[in-house]
Amino acid sequence: MKYLHSMVRVHDLDANLRFFCEGLGLSETRRNDYPQGEFTLVFLAAEESPEAEIELTWNWRSEEFYGNARNFGHLAFAVDDIYATCRHLQKMGVTINRPPRDGHMAFVRSPELISVELLQKGESLPVAEPWATMPNAGEW
Repeated sequence: MKYLHSMVRVHDLDANLRFFCEGLGLSETRRNDYPQGEFTLVFLAAEESPEAEIELTWNWRSEEFYGNARNFGHLAFAVDDIYATCRHLQKMGVTINRPPRDGHMAFVRSPELISVELLQKGESLPVAEPWATMPNAGEW
């Protein structure tokens, strides 16, 4: 058996592509538009693990409430520098819901409220401000 992808339904494709591509560094691997079904599938992958993809599904006219995504759990990514990644996301306007107080783990949310865990590759970074004393924000 081979793992292929996880699918996330999105209302705002552009905002989600900005979050996952510009924010987290994933790349679009392929895109399929289905005019008859009125939906688009966009597949994203990380350079280090291109075989494990995220499928963003955009139903063009959907107004369906997708919930707060807590039933999904979370997506997880290993990052080279958790502090730099969190600073970059903050500059993009992303809330750091669980700051990397330990130099190892943080949580943010996508524009569709999907919880995203960020983990420091290798050993934890030394504890540093402003992260060490930053409180949690919202749910993660």
